[in-house]
Amino acid sequence: MTAIQERPAAEIGQERRRKEDQRLITGRTRWTDNLTLPGMLHLAMVRSPFAHARIVSIDVSEARTAPNVVDVLTGADLGESQGVNINAWPITPDQVAPVHLPMPSDRVAFAGEVVAVVVARSAAEARDAAELVDVDYEELPAALDLKEAAAATDQEGVLAHPDLGTNRSAFWKFDSAEAGTGGDVDEAIQQARADGIVIEREYRQQRLIPAFMEPRSVVVDPTGEQLTMWSATQVPHILRFALAATTGVPESKIRVIAPDVGGGFGGKLQTTPEEWITWAVARRIGKPVKYTETRSESLVSGHHGRDQWQKLTLAAEKDGTVTGLKVELLADMGAYVSLVGGGVPVLGAFMFNAIYKFPSYQFNCQTVLTNKTWTDAYRGAGRPEATFAIERLMDELAAEVGVDPLAIREKNWIRHEEFPFTTVAGLEYDSGNYEAATARAKELFGYDELRAEQQARRASGDRVQLGIGVSTFTEMCGLAPSRVLGQLDYGAGGWEHASVRMLATGKVEVVTGASAHGQGHETAFSQIVADRLGVAFEDVEVLHGDTQISHKGLDTYGSRSLVVGGEALVRAADKVIERARPIAAHMLEASVDDLEFSGGRFAVRGTDQGVAIGEVATAVFAAHDLPDGVEPSIDSEATYDPVNFNFPHGTHLCAMEVDTETGELKMRKYVCVDDIGTIINPLIVAGQVHGGLVQGIAQALWEEAVHDESGTLVSGSFVDYLLPTAADTISFEIDHTTSPATTNSLGTKGVGEAGTIASTPAVVNAVVDAVRHLGVHDIQMPCTPERVWRAVNGAGSGGSTEGAAMPHFGDQEAAGNQEQPGTASTEGAGA
Repeated sequence: MTAIQERPAAEIGQERRRKEDQRLITGRTRWTDNLTLPGMLHLAMVRSPFAHARIVSIDVSEARTAPNVVDVLTGADLGESQGVNINAWPITPDQVAPVHLPMPSDRVAFAGEVVAVVVARSAAEARDAAELVDVDYEELPAALDLKEAAAATDQEGVLAHPDLGTNRSAFWKFDSAEAGTGGDVDEAIQQARADGIVIEREYRQQRLIPAFMEPRSVVVDPTGEQLTMWSATQVPHILRFALAATTGVPESKIRVIAPDVGGGFGGKLQTTPEEWITWAVARRIGKPVKYTETRSESLVSGHHGRDQWQKLTLAAEKDGTVTGLKVELLADMGAYVSLVGGGVPVLGAFMFNAIYKFPSYQFNCQTVLTNKTWTDAYRGAGRPEATFAIERLMDELAAEVGVDPLAIREKNWIRHEEFPFTTVAGLEYDSGNYEAATARAKELFGYDELRAEQQARRASGDRVQLGIGVSTFTEMCGLAPSRVLGQLDYGAGGWEHASVRMLATGKVEVVTGASAHGQGHETAFSQIVADRLGVAFEDVEVLHGDTQISHKGLDTYGSRSLVVGGEALVRAADKVIERARPIAAHMLEASVDDLEFSGGRFAVRGTDQGVAIGEVATAVFAAHDLPDGVEPSIDSEATYDPVNFNFPHGTHLCAMEVDTETGELKMRKYVCVDDIGTIINPLIVAGQVHGGLVQGIAQALWEEAVHDESGTLVSGSFVDYLLPTAADTISFEIDHTTSPATTNSLGTKGVGEAGTIASTPAVVNAVVDAVRHLGVHDIQMPCTPERVWRAVNGAGSGGSTEGAAMPHFGDQEAAGNQEQPGTASTEGAGA
């Protein structure tokens, strides 16, 4: 027991350098592909070159005789032992979905699907032998165009899976009038046609590829009491459950480890065919087996993101006051309905209304099967798609009314004094201040000065025009409330688990169910626990990503790690303090009621004597003199399930220069002011925001997954799939306002997806704004110089509405669905 000392500086808010970085930048990492086990064999996948074909025969005889080849296996060889890849989010009871075998034996449904696997003593030998596998295919017509696929029937058009009789997977609808959260949108549109404004636009969300830094890799060791899988995954706990549920191995006999994982962006939020194949081969052969994909394999067979057609109808009064919004969405699922792929557009359903006070709203979504790589979550997952559409539409409304884009937003947004606010989509936004974020962004941007420069360039007929883009966004993140997820037919909960262990030396071990893949969890979680317990930051060790150590968790996605996992840590740490309190009182010979805890110490109120929590931990370890009836442990755990999402927001402003003669684009300035509540580590936040901005800007300007007329991915390498480098971007100016969340004790909100969600519409709005006076109202992403030039030179939209007309929504007979469309409920979401 020692005298009370001055409390150390608060950890929350400190710019701590990441603990993880030392090993990452010095090459002492634990990537899955770094693992080498005794007797380990290697796999190479044989993939279909066709988007849709019947497998006539597979001849593996020559491959089996290749040097150091142990075996060559097909789907027929593995049979039921390979299990099945699951869909955890059937968004309607009548959802049409093909069975997704890891390695089919009769028919392939996209180019890149695995048809055979080679097992060899080295990866190089396995790849060489894979070239010797002779597969005879009968090529079939492929469903590739999203609109045409949605319109196809068993009588006319091409079906991705002919046995299903339709390409329409599920129809999901939300209607504010039916849900009791607003009025009738069709009446609002009809009224606006009579005496107001109606804006109708169709937008294309191009297909994207997550393109994480580390290709996916998996190692399976079947030789111990447990089967152990190491995988470059975001979801080790979900992966373990899915393996048990589909392969017949008891969950207690499965250990999944996600070691260092080099990025994911949603692309590793998946249970993959390659993981299941590696699992089945290891069990069959009885030896450790490794598979690591090549970059080309990653681009063609790892799931893709986005790929939607969006038709929006906005109703407003003549002064620009919005009265209704109707959304009709086609979403490409690809060849299979993946783990949460069907639910991704549903997440966007609650965000099309954004920060605006729409009195009526309707959302209609038709998910569609095609013969392309399957889609699933990609950074933002449904929220970027929704934000892009509504922010583009608000610019169109401003142009129609003849006012500044910021003015039309201010007219319609939720004022700060109106929080908490229940939206027309049924969610309760707990906190926010759109006015403050916008005012700060305008100040940093020099908004009025740039508008003046824009007018001067237009007046002079300058060849290079200046455009100013606006995006005032919010998002629902901290994907969590289990009750709400259940109402949306999601197959899991949204809670998170954490434990805090006080070691005998006074050090702290933290175990979290969140699984990091580059976010800085070890640093931020150490700061939270150090701040709560009053111990040194360096004395906290964070353990994660191993289901043997972290036995309970729901992993990392949807900007949930801090707001859900961090809150679980807070609650576990608080339990440690409360369990230590009676022991500290006993050590100080004082009443529990007289103790205060501050700065890591218990003290008797009004005295100068106290005991540090580390000293209590040592006393508990010895257990020589504990109070009667108190067990010798202060370790604690907590499982936290929020009652609502949380809602970060921000204002993003972008200035783009457009050469009207060549279509060349140049970013002049980018400013964002985000409100993410309490900031734990500003350095980590800056990294998340900058990375998110680049990904969102890349969708606007560069990235697109392109298939040719036969279904081959022609952007299957970084030569053709245009990822930006540092040389392609500018220095961004970022700042923050703070409206603490009311749904967790730290006041935090998510940040990992904010930059991606907000930046895409800001950039496209800027590009269109630069040439709007030339008659251009849209340019399809990515806004390449060619598309910009075509738009300026008479193509109108640069290809913004190319393709067939949107098919009729809700046509259940055409969809092959037997029941009525699903209707969402948001009861229990804090509304």
